[in-house]
Amino acid sequence: MSKPSLLARLRIAIRRRNYSYRTEQAYVNWVIRFIKFHDVRHPSGMAEKEVVAYLNYLAEERNVAGSTQNQALCAILFLYEHVLDQPLREMMDFKRAQTPKKLPVVLTSGEVKALLRNMRGTSKLVAQLLYGAGLRISECLRLRVLDLDFSYNQIQVRSGKGKKDRITIMPQIVKEDLKSQVERVKILHQKDVAEGYPETLLPKALSKKYPNAAGELKWQYLFLSPQRAEDPRSGLVHRHHISNSTIQRNVRQAVKKSGIKKHATCHTLRHSFATHLLENGYDIRTVQELLGHKNVKTTMIYTHVIKNKGSVIKSPLDP
Repeated sequence: MSKPSLLARLRIAIRRRNYSYRTEQAYVNWVIRFIKFHDVRHPSGMAEKEVVAYLNYLAEERNVAGSTQNQALCAILFLYEHVLDQPLREMMDFKRAQTPKKLPVVLTSGEVKALLRNMRGTSKLVAQLLYGAGLRISECLRLRVLDLDFSYNQIQVRSGKGKKDRITIMPQIVKEDLKSQVERVKILHQKDVAEGYPETLLPKALSKKYPNAAGELKWQYLFLSPQRAEDPRSGLVHRHHISNSTIQRNVRQAVKKSGIKKHATCHTLRHSFATHLLENGYDIRTVQELLGHKNVKTTMIYTHVIKNKGSVIKSPLDP
């Protein structure tokens, strides 16, 4: 049998480590760009010198952000270490792209209410969770039925940024809507089971630990797509969650209808969640835990440490 291509081996190495599909796509694209930059030379015949040249090009010619350059570096380091077995020095001497320090865009409470008034259906419920629970859009759309704890009014976030799990608050104002959403998932799942498509896609670790879980209602996505589709990795035909672009588009439309002049996006709702909690007197460590920030310095961009107002946490979405 012929040896798999370089990109095929790269994909295999990424999947073995349970990286997300988006990370896989990003790493593959960066490796392709790196190879093309060096006139389609094979990476095994290159080393730090060529990597530094490419990273300098990104910073000086392409003027990319620091986070973009860092992602390219991570992809190339991964290729050399896990595919080519030629580890490179991580601390190479190259020009670091500058990441401008910008304060996050934050909406006022009135602007959030106006935005939500101009949204409907599932998109509105998702937007309410982005603001009311401080979720990232990807975290929200990856929620499973069992991640909702109606008894303790909590939401579990699985494998958030940095592959960390955390618990955040469930806004009381959307509790009944979330229960209705679970019922809609139940109906769709029953339809899929009847038509021979009972399983959802689970991370490898979970699928090994719970071999029968994929067909259970509790593991279905909370915000199911209206159509079934084939997973590009496993080939499993299942019902994935709704797309990020759908929610992002509806939020942009609501911002426009509300007359909000700020450049507000889905992530702006998360920024607003953090800022409003701090303004309401919650301490920065509590907000850090709810947001899932590894370092409190990341949370401090919203405001200075404010004296804790109380131990019972109330969602800023609730009246």
